[in-house]
Amino acid sequence: MIDRAHRRKLGQNYLIDPVILFEIERAINPQKNNLFFEIGPGTGALTDHLMGEDITVIAMDLDHKNIINLSEKYTVGVHEFIHDDVLKAPLEFLNKAKHRIVGNLPYNISTQIIIKLINFIDGIEDMHFLVQKEVAQRICASNKSGDWGRLGVKIAALFKTAILFDVPPESFDIKPKVQSSFIRLIPRTNPLIALSRFMEFSNLVDQSFANKRKGIKNNLKKLEINYEKLHINPLSRAEELSIEDFIAVFQSIDI
Repeated sequence: MIDRAHRRKLGQNYLIDPVILFEIERAINPQKNNLFFEIGPGTGALTDHLMGEDITVIAMDLDHKNIINLSEKYTVGVHEFIHDDVLKAPLEFLNKAKHRIVGNLPYNISTQIIIKLINFIDGIEDMHFLVQKEVAQRICASNKSGDWGRLGVKIAALFKTAILFDVPPESFDIKPKVQSSFIRLIPRTNPLIALSRFMEFSNLVDQSFANKRKGIKNNLKKLEINYEKLHINPLSRAEELSIEDFIAVFQSIDI
């Protein structure tokens, strides 16, 4: 019997559709010697599809019962199952080797998790997540779409992103009230900004979108910016600027 109250509190909607799980495995394409960090493994539905020859899985779940069950289930190979909150855990192990990060993320904190992981980009090979479709569209947007906003801009500075496919509510044991999407994030070979300056860039982006009705010049009126030199219309709203425009603005000022 499903304890819906407990599951809802932890944001647990477990994926059970074997076809979708197969499509996810094919998209991730686990390879020999891969090192995976799985966020929110639950009962191990996706974990099963990650396991393979010389593959290591580190999985973290907020539900202690899940961690006990996974530890008992996977006794062959070198794996680690951690009972912790990914938003509170230090995650320093990500700095020791390149990890492939995967997960069916709790939808209420998915953006917070992804923003936190940005700090460990040097230890990330790629990331594959199942998230709410609306969030996926914001993460993978551009200024040519209506979903372009501060989240997409921040992530685009460091990652290449793509929505791989949608997942209907019927694919879960407890049907969410929203559509879901499976996304991929790959660190840029040449990041558009240095990680050490990400917080400064993030603050600039927040200021740029502070008032969506105002032009970029108005939102950034406290900063000395030569828009003509940057070939940017100062009356343009933030959502009209490309990631390259934001980088140009950021690089032109001394914050």
